[in-house]
Amino acid sequence: MDNHFLLQVIGIVAVAYSGHRLRSLTKTGAMATVIIGVAVAMGFEYRGLGLLGVFFVTSSLWSKFKRNQKSSVEEKVQKGEERDHIQVLANGSVAAMASILNVFFPSDIWLYVFVAAICSANADTWASEIGSLSKQRPILVSSFQRVDAGTSGAVSLLGTLAALGGSLLIAMVSYEFWNEISFKSILLLTLVGFIGNLFDTIFGAVFQVSYICRVCGIETEKTVHCHEKTKYHKGIVFCNNDFINFLSILLASILGALLFVYL
Repeated sequence: MDNHFLLQVIGIVAVAYSGHRLRSLTKTGAMATVIIGVAVAMGFEYRGLGLLGVFFVTSSLWSKFKRNQKSSVEEKVQKGEERDHIQVLANGSVAAMASILNVFFPSDIWLYVFVAAICSANADTWASEIGSLSKQRPILVSSFQRVDAGTSGAVSLLGTLAALGGSLLIAMVSYEFWNEISFKSILLLTLVGFIGNLFDTIFGAVFQVSYICRVCGIETEKTVHCHEKTKYHKGIVFCNNDFINFLSILLASILGALLFVYL
């Protein structure tokens, strides 16, 4: 193990520990962050970790921004502001896989897969965290009816703009980090990340499982609410929020690979 890689691992552990101390990560979430980080360090070294860091820091900041205004949303969504290992892996495993593949089969195509995956993850996170602050109730894409904030598959103008901004930030930073990312790619990678967020929205509206609280009657992603087991309402049972996130990011990364092939 060379000194550069050792320093990177030490930095990854420090960031994961800090995330746990700041209540952005659970203990298992911090452990998963270390695993993802080490994989990224193997494949894309400091620049890969830097891009992953932009995602982690901005998503953590937005999750804590105006937290008191998001209390009603937290009643509906599956996860809180502390990310556990499942959530970390759902958002970071595709990027980690691209990094490992780049170690064994070096090619710029894995860089585009890596960047596209993080663009999509950042777009979705920004859309969820910023969109939940919209003054207007979002619209469910499957019925075009206004629903409560936090409902899976619902969109708002603020959330849509946030998704574009989140994807654009990652694309711009990747352009600064890698000569292999062309200026034209900024726009295309931004679009790929935004499409990943659209996948997440559509899948959330059509396939994602939801439940009804037996006590208060709220529709929620949680399997336990008001200290009682919730009742199945709709969707495919295994298609929870984490699975939808992973699938959307995977599809966006495939689009990133196609982008590289046809550029």
